[in-house]
Formats: sequence, structure tokens, C-alpha cells
Amino acid sequence: MMNPDLVYLAQTETTAGFLSQNTEALCIIKKRPLGKPFLMSVDSLQTLDQFTRVPKQHKSKVRRAKKTTFAYPCGLAIRVVKDEAHLEFLKKLKWSYSTSSNPSGKGFDEKFAQKNADAILFTCQGFFESAPSSIYKLRKTKIQKLR
Repeated sequence: MMNPDLVYLAQTETTAGFLSQNTEALCIIKKRPLGKPFLMSVDSLQTLDQFTRVPKQHKSKVRRAKKTTFAYPCGLAIRVVKDEAHLEFLKKLKWSYSTSSNPSGKGFDEKFAQKNADAILFTCQGFFESAPSSIYKLRKTKIQKLR
């Protein structure tokens, strides 16, 4: 079983990222304020239901979305992972906080990422960055694109 307090370096759907359930460790690595929230990645819609309620009007969009994070009325920003390679790792934790594995405000630096991770999950693809995920803010009836 995986230790949820460790910081893992893994390839996510869009970029090489740090994944952990330990926000304090992620804040230290990224040198960001402790109160600043992280995106969450979950392994299924059932796990999503443990954290928030999806407004009825948006359930279909959330269920079908790929590479999309939704900011919910409760204040959490959560993405249901569909990518098989990322999902294989995530199923072991059920959920994790997720952040890019680069120094704040800078591009991907594999040496920085490997130096700061407790465990590194290599794939045959290696580590890469692609277009960032879309982010939508959901309200009871409205939806607003943030990125």
C-alpha cells in the first residue's frame, strides 16, 4: 500500500506533478503559503461524492469531462482522473492533492522534481508537460470558465 504522506513524482494527464495527501509537504516543496489550496485528483465519481455534492444541473458535464477540473461551491477544486496510467497510481490512494512539479512560476525542471519527491514513479513515456487542464467554476445553475 502507498503512504499518503509521501510526495510522489508522477506523470499526470497534463504534466509531471507532485501528488500527496500531505498539503504541508507540498507547500514546503513549492514554497507557497500554507493556506493556499491545491487541486485534488480523485479516482472515481464515488470518491468525488465523499468530498462534495455536484450541482444537479452539472452532473452530466462532470461525468463526461476529460482533463477538466471543477471548482465546486464548497471551495474545493477537484478533477476526476480518466487517464489510465495516472489512474493506476491514483486508485491506490483514492485521492490526492496535485500540483505541478516545477518551482513556483517556472517551467518543468526534472532535477528539481526528482530532488524534492519522496518517491518517483517512472513510466515508459518519461515526464512531459502538455496543455494545462481546463478549470470551470460551478455554481448552482451557472458555470464559469476560469482557465
